[in-house]
Amino acid sequence: MEEKGFSNLVLGLSGGIDSAVVALLCKKAFLDSKKDTKNLLCLLMPSSTSSKESLKDANELCTKHNLNHKLASIKALDLAFIEQYPEASSLQRGNFCARMRMATLYYHSSLTNALVVGTSNKSELLLGYGTMYGDLACAFNPISSLYKSDIFALARFLEVPDSILTKAPSADLYESQKDEDEIGYKYAEIDSFLKDYERFKNLQNLSLKEVFKNVEFKALENIYGKDMTKSLIERIKKNAFKRQNSKFFDIESLVLKD
Repeated sequence: MEEKGFSNLVLGLSGGIDSAVVALLCKKAFLDSKKDTKNLLCLLMPSSTSSKESLKDANELCTKHNLNHKLASIKALDLAFIEQYPEASSLQRGNFCARMRMATLYYHSSLTNALVVGTSNKSELLLGYGTMYGDLACAFNPISSLYKSDIFALARFLEVPDSILTKAPSADLYESQKDEDEIGYKYAEIDSFLKDYERFKNLQNLSLKEVFKNVEFKALENIYGKDMTKSLIERIKKNAFKRQNSKFFDIESLVLKD
C-alpha cells in the first residue's frame, strides 16, 4: 500500500459476513505493521430498502472490534433513481444502489488518499454474482481466492458476531433479497461444485455450447445432477466477462486496405 503512495483504506460494511471478514483482516494488517487502525474507514451505506438488522449488525461489529466507521446513507440517491425511473425492476434498482455505494467509496477514498478494498469472495466471482462498477470495483480484494465456506470458517476465527454468522447471506440489492434463493442452491453445495469444476481445466477453456458436449461436464452432471450442473456452468460462462479487464481496441494493429 505504501509503495503505491497510499496510507489509508476504505471499504463498505454491509452487515454481511464478507465485508466483516475483510474489515477485520484489514485492521489486523494495520496492527501487525504497527500502523494506526484509524487509517481504515468502514462506510455503512444503507439504501431505502436495506434491512434495519443489517445496519444494526454492522454497528455491532464496529463496536465489538473498535472499527473506525461512518454512516453514508444512499437512501436519497436510491429514491431519486426510482422517481426518475419508476419502471425499473428490483434488480436494476439494486445494481444502481451497488454502483452508488462504490461511487460513495471512491469519493471518500479521494478525501483521505485511500485505496478501496473489495469484499467479493471467490464463489461470487466465479458465478459472476456481483455488479460491474459496483461491488466488483476495487483497488484490491483480499478474499478473492476464498470460497464462501472458507469465509464462514475465517469469520468464526476472527470472532465475527453471531448475528452476522447465522443470518442468510444477502447482497442487499433489494428488500428481503437472499443470495441462495436467487442462485437456487446453498453455498455449501455451490462451493463443492465450484471446487470440482476448477479441477476440470478443459471445461474452463470451452465455450458454453462446447461445454455441454464434454465428458467432464457429464462427470459433473453425474455428481450434482443435470439441473444444478447446467445452471451453475451457465452462470460461470455467461458472466465470465465480469472477471476480465475491459477490452480496448488496438488501432495500431489495424490494417487498412484500398
